[in-house]
Amino acid sequence: MTKKLLSMLLGVLLAASMLAGCGKKASPTADIVTSEDSAKTEDSAKTADTTASGDSDKTGAEKYPEFITVDVFDGLANYQGIQSGWFAKIVKDKFNMEMNMIAPNVAGGGETLFQTRSASGDLGDLIIYGADGGRLQNMVTAGLVLNLTDLIADKENLKKYQSGIDSLNELVKEDGVYGIPSSVSEQPATNPSEGLDPTFGPYLRWDAYKAAGYPQMKTMEDLLPVLKAMQDAVPESDTGKKTYGISLFKDWDGNMMCLAKQPTCFYGYDELGFVLSKVDGSDDQSIIDSDSMYTRVLKLYYDANQMGLVDPESTTQNYDTLYTKYQDGQILYSPWPWLGQAAYNTPDNKAVGKGFMIASIDDMKDLSYGCRPDGDRQCIAIGSKAEDPERLADFIDWLYSPEGIMMSAAQTSSSCGPEGLTWELVDDKPALTDFGWKAFYEGGNTIVPDEWGGGSWKDGVSALNFPAVIPSDTNPETGYPYNYTLWESVLEKNTTPLDTDWQAKMGAKTTIEFLQNKDQLMVAPGSSYITPEEDSEITTLRGQCRAIIIEYSWKMVFASGEDEFNSLLKEMQDTVKGLGYDKVLALDMQNAKDQNASRAEAAASK
Repeated sequence: MTKKLLSMLLGVLLAASMLAGCGKKASPTADIVTSEDSAKTEDSAKTADTTASGDSDKTGAEKYPEFITVDVFDGLANYQGIQSGWFAKIVKDKFNMEMNMIAPNVAGGGETLFQTRSASGDLGDLIIYGADGGRLQNMVTAGLVLNLTDLIADKENLKKYQSGIDSLNELVKEDGVYGIPSSVSEQPATNPSEGLDPTFGPYLRWDAYKAAGYPQMKTMEDLLPVLKAMQDAVPESDTGKKTYGISLFKDWDGNMMCLAKQPTCFYGYDELGFVLSKVDGSDDQSIIDSDSMYTRVLKLYYDANQMGLVDPESTTQNYDTLYTKYQDGQILYSPWPWLGQAAYNTPDNKAVGKGFMIASIDDMKDLSYGCRPDGDRQCIAIGSKAEDPERLADFIDWLYSPEGIMMSAAQTSSSCGPEGLTWELVDDKPALTDFGWKAFYEGGNTIVPDEWGGGSWKDGVSALNFPAVIPSDTNPETGYPYNYTLWESVLEKNTTPLDTDWQAKMGAKTTIEFLQNKDQLMVAPGSSYITPEEDSEITTLRGQCRAIIIEYSWKMVFASGEDEFNSLLKEMQDTVKGLGYDKVLALDMQNAKDQNASRAEAAASK
């Protein structure tokens, strides 16, 4: 997330835009429901009338008599098909609808799928995708989204974030509200937006690191001999499979190979187009340069593969397959806490000292995203072919309510989930239930009671993967953060052998505390900057160049020898330059400078 490290992320932080729209009548199967039939029936028209004039206290079928299926085109989603489980039940009970996820990350095609569906005139009912690069304007110009001004005029939850809504819609020349920003916050721009752990970092299987003797790492390259020593110390997973230091996947590749970008964040860099920009404004570099941080990571992965550290299934697996390997303890390094820790740091594992914790690289300046009072570039809006826009406006408003924020326990965040299921108030303080401890700390496979929707907790998590509000914000109904890892009742439980061993070695109680003590945290002030619209020529050139960059990046990682690695690098550089890379780069460099200025302004206004 630049998703899917929400992803998760924030990756995890972490790239896309969301439009919201109401859907069609339910399909009898869980297959993807297409948006070809946009004709509105008399029944659906009556439903809209009933909804608009109905009692605001009513919910579900009482307020929305017709059950519908909503097509959700979601650039942040890692699941495709009908949303199931506990979140599906909540959506059904409150809005009498189900969500049919259309996920470019899973379906393949990415931007191509976006363009293809846009050309058909019906991108989707609810759509989540990046507003940057002029995409929100393009969707408005193409008539793909509705003006939400009247639809949200009485929405009390959204009114709290009016500044962010206004800021996002300044990207559109037409008057009105066409999108609602994600990850809005009521905290200052210089506050880290994460909870106990930053979005990125060298998270290692701490038990294997301990078995290797806690070796020092002066630079990123020292990670490889350390991973080799860890692999030698723990050669098999919990089920007897061969362990690997590094495992990769292609789902989230965008302007570059996503997993090759993540370690650059250990040094304060983040991506903007074809530029890696240091978030303190001190350096902006082209990703294809021979001495760039991006190329440095590709070489790191190449060397790792030569050492037998890279999972050979990296080129063919998806995120879900990767996650199961982390659950089994087969992979020894994670670039995001919400991958390694979420999958493997179960109570049973932690009780015997096993789990992922951040390790220290002496020269790192780990990137942390600051809170964004005006939100992120991801947005949600309503599709122009929606049959019941009022219902979807209600749904969007709910996503920004305390209840909706709690329920949106995205794959890459730590929202607390439903009260009564995962947590409860004990002496007026939020505390996890027994089920909550199991759901959050046993890999997500805990079975949900039938009255809450059944299935596993993980499979029922919101497939939207859309953080409306940053989970570290305070829930006004409890006075505590939505992020359960920040609760006193949870922090008090960080006394397992894994926690105490890490704390003794690192001299801190939490990851953020350790990095701040060592002056190794670099916070990117949360500004409202979003890249402006680019002309069609730039968009075309960008698409051609990034396809080459991604193709050659993967080839370089798995090159047979160093000569082939260097040959592929030069061939990539020559090819994209011949396609007009420098013209796109010039625009990205200017955008990086404008973003740095916006961040400095946000920091000064804290």
